[in-house]
Amino acid sequence: MITLDGVMQAPGGPDEDTESGFTYGGWTAPYGGDEVSNEIFDKQMKPADLLLGRKTFDIFESYWPKNADKWPGINNVTKYVVSKTRGQSDWENSVFLANLQDIKNLKLSEGSDIKVWGSGNLIQTLLANDLVDELWLDTYPITLGQGKKLFEDGAIPAAFTLVEATVTPAGVIMANYKRAGDVTTGTVGD
Repeated sequence: MITLDGVMQAPGGPDEDTESGFTYGGWTAPYGGDEVSNEIFDKQMKPADLLLGRKTFDIFESYWPKNADKWPGINNVTKYVVSKTRGQSDWENSVFLANLQDIKNLKLSEGSDIKVWGSGNLIQTLLANDLVDELWLDTYPITLGQGKKLFEDGAIPAAFTLVEATVTPAGVIMANYKRAGDVTTGTVGD
């Protein structure tokens, strides 16, 4: 979930992430609830193992175990957490990873797809190290001018192919992109 200016901080609620004085938490709320967005969200939230940064994990850990009816299967999937400061959790099926090599080993392992939710710093690390196979970007028709941004600290040049896109009645563009190799260039009009 991102804004037109790339902000991804605290889409779900006012108290979700107030770091750096962010006051726009819950900015997605006015744009949801219709049948189209609910259908896509159901698809995006199908059970899959998760790879989370520590800050997002802390937010999830305090909310989802008590609200699993809103995300069926969230307690059953494996939650891989990249953290230098934590190594355990009471939330079932939580596994802690210490570094980039642990992430690379996880990517090379057999198993189901792994999804990343939130986790801006982690996503930037994954993008910078060419570890992203697919992006689901839900772009909301709003700019905030401040907050944590999805592509703030860089990504390698990479091409993606649009696989699926839907525009909701509220103007949210819900798009799925798959990695499509290197960037190619040319001259317009040739």
